[in-house]
Amino acid sequence: MDVFMQAAMEEAAKSLHEGGIPIGAVLVHQGRIIGRGHNRRVQKASAILHGEMDALENAGRLPASVYRESTLYTTLSPCAMCSGAILLYGIKQLVIGENISFMGEEALLRERGVALTVLQDAFCIGLMRQFIKAQPLLWNEDIGT
Repeated sequence: MDVFMQAAMEEAAKSLHEGGIPIGAVLVHQGRIIGRGHNRRVQKASAILHGEMDALENAGRLPASVYRESTLYTTLSPCAMCSGAILLYGIKQLVIGENISFMGEEALLRERGVALTVLQDAFCIGLMRQFIKAQPLLWNEDIGT
């Protein structure tokens, strides 16, 4: 298992442990994690703190060149909001744990030049399946349905 996806999975597990939605992400630049985060919408009563947004926020303000040279690892296919941030900051590489539980804006990202790798990782799939079964209302709220 890739150490960076493992770090994103640890973030997802942390969110679940905190009572949140189990999605995690890490932003990697030049072989090191510069931002990590997990979905904290429940924990912070936030409208926008998806895992990817939290990782970007925790990376802090960075020069555009750093984003363009970075890879974002996320345990679940990114939604429209998170995909917009990926495009806004020019992140060119995205590694996705799985897109079976939710298919985000992958076509848009590819169309706009982002290189995607989808792992279909069993841990990521299982974590989301268990969560969606246990918390369907919270899951639907998180994805806007």
